Amino acid sequence: MNIFKRAIESDIDRYLKSDETKILFVWGPRRSGKTTIINKLAHKLGVTKYNFDLQSDREKFVPRREILETIVKENKVILIDEVQNFPEATMILKILFDEYKVKIIATGSSELRQKSSSEFDTLAGRFKEIYCLPLSYHEIWENEKPKTSDIDVYKNGLARKLQVYGAYPEVYLNHDQIDLLQHMLDAYVLKDVIDIYDLKNTKLAKDILTKNAHQLGTEVSVREIANSLGAAPSTVSNYIEIFVKNYILISLPSFKTNIRKAVSENRKLYFYDLGIRNILIQDFRDLELRQDKGGVFENFVISELEKKRKLHNAKLNTYFYREYGGKEIDLVIEDYKKNYLTIEIKSTKGNAQKIFPLPNKSEIITTKNYFEKIANIIQYGSETIYLYQGRGLVPDTKAPLSPIPTSK
Repeated sequence: MNIFKRAIESDIDRYLKSDETKILFVWGPRRSGKTTIINKLAHKLGVTKYNFDLQSDREKFVPRREILETIVKENKVILIDEVQNFPEATMILKILFDEYKVKIIATGSSELRQKSSSEFDTLAGRFKEIYCLPLSYHEIWENEKPKTSDIDVYKNGLARKLQVYGAYPEVYLNHDQIDLLQHMLDAYVLKDVIDIYDLKNTKLAKDILTKNAHQLGTEVSVREIANSLGAAPSTVSNYIEIFVKNYILISLPSFKTNIRKAVSENRKLYFYDLGIRNILIQDFRDLELRQDKGGVFENFVISELEKKRKLHNAKLNTYFYREYGGKEIDLVIEDYKKNYLTIEIKSTKGNAQKIFPLPNKSEIITTKNYFEKIANIIQYGSETIYLYQGRGLVPDTKAPLSPIPTSK
């Protein structure tokens, strides 16, 4: 199986070459490629990788000076995989930063916060965060580099593959996608959530995810889901928050101009990976045969933009907007200076609705232009939304991307 170069590897390279000594956390779901990245680093740097899945490795991290000094002496960079499995190590990481100023790269679920509770707060100001998520289409593009003459065929095939089987690296790079997705759902997606939070009801967790899988693009009512499953609304809400925190679901709240009315029970929920969504409903038919193809395309666009937001640490908030009369805007992107970009996601070309109540730029993303539009909707580290209408990309000082050519 080929190993893709991931976008965050550029962030890691910059960190290693810099004078920065803050702990670098690489967060993401299981099987998103974190272990592959840290294995490559261990080989490249000639250092040990500590795997906190293993008790023997966890036992090496104890608050004793002679032990910590040995770890530091033997490793110019300390690499830790699955850091969330040893929440007691939070204090050790603090000591290593305070006493030795050694570079530490630790991968895992960001729910280390959940397990270590208030102890994680002691790391305030001592760490940086980046994200390793399922492959983005631009990461795939950069690795596969299709021939210019085949661009339209390539784009169409890639989009269909990602909408049906998703973009977890091992799924994308293998042929037995359905078996792999079933294994990932059972062994990682559900198991991780149950283990991290010590939940008791695996069936309820799966049923909640399945309910959401059937409601792509529509507002989700916690109360309705709870009633249909015979569960308490607070329990359903808690499970959904867990899935959001663990990079299974993307939460899109409703945009409200009145802050006092901004808290709403209903929101839209999308999947980071459509392969996980499709294994839940057990439907891997070609898109043209499916009644849900509109919702699947909408999810595809929103998940790609969310990956981009995470990968670039973009200072942006995202919402959907609905008028009382029922008209909707699929996505509202708000930067920290309250500039707004409204996006409508359509299967075919159309005109933008002029219903958003504040000054804004607007865009329509369709099945014909999504490659270029998604690539050009990106935030570059100032606090302004940049939308470039041409064929290339505005240079990004963090992680330059190659322009996406269009066929003549």
